[in-house]
Amino acid sequence: MTSPLLPALFLALASVAASQSADPNPLAASRVFAYEQMTAKTAPNGAVGRNVVNGALASGEAIAVHETTQPAGTAPNPPHRIQHSEVIVVREGTLEFDHDGKAERAGPGSVIYVALGTLHSVKNVGDGPASYVVIQIGGDTKK
Repeated sequence: MTSPLLPALFLALASVAASQSADPNPLAASRVFAYEQMTAKTAPNGAVGRNVVNGALASGEAIAVHETTQPAGTAPNPPHRIQHSEVIVVREGTLEFDHDGKAERAGPGSVIYVALGTLHSVKNVGDGPASYVVIQIGGDTKK
């Protein structure tokens, strides 16, 4: 005779196993995010972007990271405000960072910091593609 608790116990264990393998927070443990596993999406202006990760640190801050390659002379967005902080690391090319009534140029190896609430934009002002990585911290990183 089979106990009526066995099917319920099996379902509960299967549910726990499924939730553990679903990886709800990809930042719960150290790991590599392989470039070839990031899905490339092409924007109408020809930019190619890849989402790297969206999760939360053990200390509670939300984090999102994406990588973009922008064609010469293009901007990914019109001036906009963000409700998180951003660190933008320029890998190649030259970006113009417009913020707070001024424009600054950032070349390969430069790091741009965008404070929460800043009205800003970036534009590729170089002759070739500009590639950069955006690290979003806190706030509305899921938008």
